[in-house]
This record gives sequence, structure tokens and C-alpha cells, in this order.
Amino acid sequence: MTATLLVTGASGQLGRSVINHLLDTYKVPPAQIIATTRTPATLADLAARGVTVREANFDDTASLAAAFEAADRMLIISTNELAVQGKRQEQQLAAVAAAKQAGVSHIHYTSMPTPEGSPILFAPDHYATEQAIKASGIPYTIFRNGWYDENLFMAMPQVLAPGQWYTSAGDGAISYGARDDYAAAIAAGLASDASESTTYTLTGPKAYTAAEVAALVTEVTGKPIQIVQLSDDALTEGMKAAGLPEPIARLLVSFDAATRAGGLGMVTDSVEKLSGRKSVSLEQFLQNNKAALVG
Repeated sequence: MTATLLVTGASGQLGRSVINHLLDTYKVPPAQIIATTRTPATLADLAARGVTVREANFDDTASLAAAFEAADRMLIISTNELAVQGKRQEQQLAAVAAAKQAGVSHIHYTSMPTPEGSPILFAPDHYATEQAIKASGIPYTIFRNGWYDENLFMAMPQVLAPGQWYTSAGDGAISYGARDDYAAAIAAGLASDASESTTYTLTGPKAYTAAEVAALVTEVTGKPIQIVQLSDDALTEGMKAAGLPEPIARLLVSFDAATRAGGLGMVTDSVEKLSGRKSVSLEQFLQNNKAALVG
């Protein structure tokens, strides 16, 4: 494989993990990897290994084509700009346009499961980016990443303290997967010589309802959890009363709405097919990360 590979958002957790797999798992020579970030100083360790580090600010659209110069296969990691509605979409469409201007031969993009018609409030950002990539005429690989196991670290300390999990997800399930498993699959796709356009949905090996996750967490921590089912409106008001800004509360509740509708419960074997390794089960992940669960 002689293509030059570029990863945006390389200082983030997923970006770093993808680059580590390129280097250490798939043995891509460092000279064939370009890592872009808004903060190049944070990637000094990768530069020391021979990776080319460049500044790329998705808000500075005029500079992006130069940042992407000489890249053959490129991974656009979706940005974390959620505070201003529509901002992330604007950033990502600028990156797609710059990739075309730079002559990138294959675009890879991290999306989300079934963004078309999803109740999740940021789903339109992903769907619009997918459509822009397809309209660019550049061959693509879209990775529709499921929910990370690590997402539970943000919620479980607040659930375990009172022993109650307020949710509007009903009996809907989520196919949680480990971030590093997704990164290994994405790196495999990026490092391949595949040229056809493909969409993969990356998931964990099994889907779990909130009650099933609670039972697993109780088994690991010894702390019982009561599931309290609410309506979307009641859950939103409860989050606001707990101090969350309304836009954040509505975003979080939209996750439960999507779960309840079945939008996050798909299970595929794409991670194992791409990476060639067995996915970590949620049970094992929770056992390995007990300290992070309790906060």
C-alpha cells in the first residue's frame, strides 16, 4: 500500500486511535500518514514518529485544501461542534469541498446509524455530509458508527449515586461498541486499497436495553439501579431541573427517542469483518473499566 493517508481530528480520541492502528496494527509507514488538527502541538509524539502533522481548522475554509494536499485516501472525522446548530454541517461540507479541490481519491467519513429521518437532533449534519460526499463524485467509504461503550461513563456516575436511571427509551436497545474496536475497523478500511463506494454500520456484537445495561453495571459495581421510564417531555424537564441547559437536555432526550424507535439497535459484523478481530463484549468492557463507571 503506497497511498498517502490523511486523518482529520487527529488529536481527538478516535483520531488518535485510528492513527495508532495505522502505525502499529497495519504497519503503515509513518511517512505515508498525514495527521491534521487545530492544535498541532498536541501531536508532537506522532511527529516524532515520522507522521506529518498539519494544522487544519474547519472554520478556515480557505486553508483546508492546502492542509489536505497530497492526500490520496482521507478520513474526515465528524467534528464535535454541537453548540451552534448547523455549525458542524457547515464545517464538514467545507472539508468535503476542500478534499475535492485537493484531489483526494477516496473519502472516508464517520457518520451515525440511519441518519436519514432519525430523531437525533444532530442527524441532519451527518446526512447532509453523506449526501455531499456522494455528490462530490469521489469514491467513498462511510462508517456509520454506533454508540460507544465509553458513552456510559458520562451517565453512570449520575445514575449510580441515587440508584435511579431516568429514561424515555422504553424497551429500545443500543448496540454499544468499544471505541478502539471501531477505530481498528476504520483504520483497516483507510489502509486498504478498496476503491468502490461502500457504507458500513459499525456496532458492538449485541444490543442492550437500559434494563439490561443496568443489570450488567449492577453486577460489576454491586450497586442496584432502578429504571424509571418517563415521557420525552418529562425527561427533558427533569434534566433542566437538574441544571442542564435546555438544548443539551433536548439533545440527550433525542438519543432516547431514537433508541425507543429502534434506530440504535442494529447489530452488524462489520467491525470484525474489517478489522479481523473479535469485538469486545459490553460485559467485558464494563469489567475492565469499573473505576470509570463509578466516577
